[in-house]
Amino acid sequence: MKNSNAPRLSRLLAMLLAMVWLAGCSSSVVRDTSSSSRSRARAVSQPKYGVIAKVQRGDTLYGLAFRNGIDVRDLAAWNGIASPYTIYPGQGIRLYPAGGGSASGRPATTVATGRPRPVTTVPTVTTRSPAVTTPASPPSSGFSWRWPAEGVVIGGFTAGDATKQGVDIGGSSGQPVRAAGDGVVVYSGGGLVGYGELVIIKHSESWLSAYGHNRKRLVNEGQNVKAGQQVAEMGRSGAARDMLHFEIRYNGKPVDPLLYLPRR
Repeated sequence: MKNSNAPRLSRLLAMLLAMVWLAGCSSSVVRDTSSSSRSRARAVSQPKYGVIAKVQRGDTLYGLAFRNGIDVRDLAAWNGIASPYTIYPGQGIRLYPAGGGSASGRPATTVATGRPRPVTTVPTVTTRSPAVTTPASPPSSGFSWRWPAEGVVIGGFTAGDATKQGVDIGGSSGQPVRAAGDGVVVYSGGGLVGYGELVIIKHSESWLSAYGHNRKRLVNEGQNVKAGQQVAEMGRSGAARDMLHFEIRYNGKPVDPLLYLPRR
């Protein structure tokens, strides 16, 4: 009798051990998922320590964030500004978190609002053979983009070059400029130096598109627009010829529009 029960007890013990192991795996999956979510959290914008932008008449927080390559959510959080992000002429907007200062220990610098200048970097010399890396895939926007205007691309995107943060599309004066996707207009004005008459559309919390050098703007801030809807007339405000300067920005940073626009 004792010998006949031994196999049965062994099987029961094995089943109990398997159940305990599966329970442990299940809890591990939950922990790994939360950890993965944290690792996918949105990266905070690169702050400009010690720099304060003085708000000029016609400025908006979206315009200041766009001009400085900062996510508007970060800029609002750093300055304690709640939605709908109302700011006033003469107000100082920190381009860095509260409590931060100049990296060199010098007093904060107040700058007039304007288009950022290109930054010259010095290459680092290394004696080791460079590793072969695979370019990172561009982030997915989750929706389809459409071309904002007809015409030939006469200027391309160059990462890190403040003068080539989008594409330039050649055309003729008065030609329709259309929204590249559904969204809401968060900026419509001519206050950003170097962009002329500019329209900025927010497509989601992370994605913006910008349309510069227009002859005439046809939409106002706060207005909802649909993909393909005309938002401006092409022109040469702030440019040497009639063209559209078009940018796509992800979390405040410019990305190459040609990676998202359909081939044509």
